[in-house]
Amino acid sequence: MSKSKRRSPSQQPRKRTAPVQRTATFGDWVEGARLRTLPLAVVPVALGFATATVINPGDYHWVRALAALAVALFLQIGVNYANDYSDGIRGTDDVRVGPARLTGAGLVKPALVRNTAFAFFGLAALAGLFLVVRTGHWWLIAVGIVCILAAWFYTGGKRPYGYAGLGELFVFVFFGLVATAGTTFVMVGFVPTDTWVVAVAAGLFACAVLMVNNIRDIEQDKLAGKHTLASRIGYRWSRILFAVMALAPFLVSGVFMLVYPLAGFSLFALLLIVPAVIITSTSLRPKDLILALKLTSIGSLVWALLLSAALVIPMIVLSTLPDLPPVPAP
Repeated sequence: MSKSKRRSPSQQPRKRTAPVQRTATFGDWVEGARLRTLPLAVVPVALGFATATVINPGDYHWVRALAALAVALFLQIGVNYANDYSDGIRGTDDVRVGPARLTGAGLVKPALVRNTAFAFFGLAALAGLFLVVRTGHWWLIAVGIVCILAAWFYTGGKRPYGYAGLGELFVFVFFGLVATAGTTFVMVGFVPTDTWVVAVAAGLFACAVLMVNNIRDIEQDKLAGKHTLASRIGYRWSRILFAVMALAPFLVSGVFMLVYPLAGFSLFALLLIVPAVIITSTSLRPKDLILALKLTSIGSLVWALLLSAALVIPMIVLSTLPDLPPVPAP
């Protein structure tokens, strides 16, 4: 008798779940939005806003900055619900060790979770369309479409790239480079070198959060056929890579301190990042790794806000100083 072919993760039938004992509460929906990841949406927008302010002191474009923040937040929430839906219908969450998911735990019909993800993608598209109209750069619509497709196919579709170990690459590109550079571009019309430097840091922080999340789920992901980068390279190298991703952005602090002395205050974020690195390096308990994830996410936000303040505050001070009278020629 010939052996049956092994099915891909997208073809494997979902395991039956136990009968639902309760319906989803508001708290379950909030948990599904994964608020601990939302700082990753704020980080690139704050950095993009700050580097744009340095270019045009006193010209802040608050409305455009808020619209860019809305795009980032709605995309982040949308991709979180999309992951809940896609992992749930595949059965990936049947063996998870973290917080229960709406779809995987059977609390909500999968179609409702999927439609909620689409609704947030739609809100992101509307905020993005506002920026397109405001700036007149219609080619940004194509960028927005690519961002939404990348958000969906992270775990959605027949061949999700998140199941092939490419999650960190796409997170670095879209939640680092694209989000940061895009924020600056809609404000000043081009992307200076400073923006690209901080965009790399934002991307590394986002990758670090994804890495520690996947370290927690290595064994469960292997059982479900989800081949994340962490499950491919194993615990040792995943921990090393997480430490590099989480600590490398502080090299950017050192570079910016040469020009903006207040940038040194961003080093205070190490008070959150270093404990996260220690926890990830010494523990495999899911509860501890969830704490490391939270510390990394909040630490990245603290770093971004402090560095952004270091850039913006001097510009605000300079813009409020009265013009000095011209010095008469001798």
